[in-house]
Amino acid sequence: MTSSPQPPTEPTEPHGHSGHTHAGHGPSSGHSHSHSHGPAAPVSKHLRKVIAAVLIPFAVAVFVGMAVLWPGGTPDHERTGVGFDRQTQQAKVVSLELVDCKSVNAAQVPAAGGASTPSGGGARGAQTGDCKKATVEIGSGPDKGRTFVEIVQPGAPRQLADGQEVVVAYAPDAPRDLQYSVIDVNRKLPLAVLAGIFALSVVLVGRMRGLFALIALIVSFGVLTFFILPAILQGSNPLVVAVVGASAIMLIALYMCHGLTARTSVAVLGTLVSLLLIGLLGSVFIDWAFLSGNTDDNTGLIHGLYPDIDMSGLLLAGIIIGSLGVLDDVTVTQTSAVWELHQADPSMGPRSLYRAAIRIGRDHIASVVNTLVLAYAGAALPLLLLFSIANSSMGSVANSELVAVEIVRTLVGSIGLVASVPVTTALAALVVSADRPESPAVAPGSGPVRGGRGRRRKR
Repeated sequence: MTSSPQPPTEPTEPHGHSGHTHAGHGPSSGHSHSHSHGPAAPVSKHLRKVIAAVLIPFAVAVFVGMAVLWPGGTPDHERTGVGFDRQTQQAKVVSLELVDCKSVNAAQVPAAGGASTPSGGGARGAQTGDCKKATVEIGSGPDKGRTFVEIVQPGAPRQLADGQEVVVAYAPDAPRDLQYSVIDVNRKLPLAVLAGIFALSVVLVGRMRGLFALIALIVSFGVLTFFILPAILQGSNPLVVAVVGASAIMLIALYMCHGLTARTSVAVLGTLVSLLLIGLLGSVFIDWAFLSGNTDDNTGLIHGLYPDIDMSGLLLAGIIIGSLGVLDDVTVTQTSAVWELHQADPSMGPRSLYRAAIRIGRDHIASVVNTLVLAYAGAALPLLLLFSIANSSMGSVANSELVAVEIVRTLVGSIGLVASVPVTTALAALVVSADRPESPAVAPGSGPVRGGRGRRRKR
């Protein structure tokens, strides 16, 4: 009995290793790294064919959709000089001196009016005291080496320092002395260092799995940058583009991080069902609540530059893409939980597996939904403070489109997350249990391939 499992283990290794699962599949189980080097539970060829029959046409449709909708680049347009649509260059503060604000002519304040320049009553009130007179040298573009003067008043939210790297805006229609103005600080170095620390942490802790996760992250940003955004700007339907792009990101990220296994395929199916539910609910409630999607200066500028873009469709696309990352986490965790439970007790049927795994899912739902709501609340904190200052009632705050958009975004995404738990758990329980009737039939001839392999792992 002990010698028979040994030989069949050899031919099964390529099957287990092909899925890149040597790093361990179970994010919810630490011991899986040493015991689960292949797919966590055996899946028959017939079941793999059934899963492939569902996912391969879907994957083909996604990548055909990308080919059809591929934009070929961002459309050209004439810059308006408003908001982000300005010509910018890199520059550096080469000297800084204190001057009496009263002696500074108001005409010296650049017309482009960066964030360092107060306006209205704040500007008049700041005319007393010492102002900073900064000499700024352009470091890039056709005017490289040219200098200009920037006056920074005491009450300005952003103060300049000698030698500081800054970003300047160029207004070609303004008088020569006022064509350039400081609009921001150059933060590339600290952001690059932080990104390096993040990447190093992920690789050190996650090792090969972490490396694959970083590659998947880069690919996801690539799809977003080179496909989703330009395709929307070209005039394609934002919802269609978001569904195709999000599906591509889901397929690439999940299979790259977790391997070409039945477990990953079940997580893909659970994520897909949840995304469809989010898209349906989002579409219904965006229309019902009359949300235009044009709620701030940035969306207003987009609508002004590209009036053909469906802003409500853009809002729905953002909800779908924003929900995808958390959905991946939930579906992979639930699938892993079912697989690990089946490994721990192969005699459990689909109903028992579902009941055990759904208890894990309920804990996950509570934490994820709370995280999602707090994340949106944190992002909208300045807006909520403004409503608090105005002593607006909770009903008035919720009724405003600015807040209503976030409410719909949060609740629709949360409903999709909640639904993903029972859907994915049920799919995983059915898939894992579907092979159990085959085990006795295969056992006399080649049963040691699976049964022996599973018993050897548990040791």
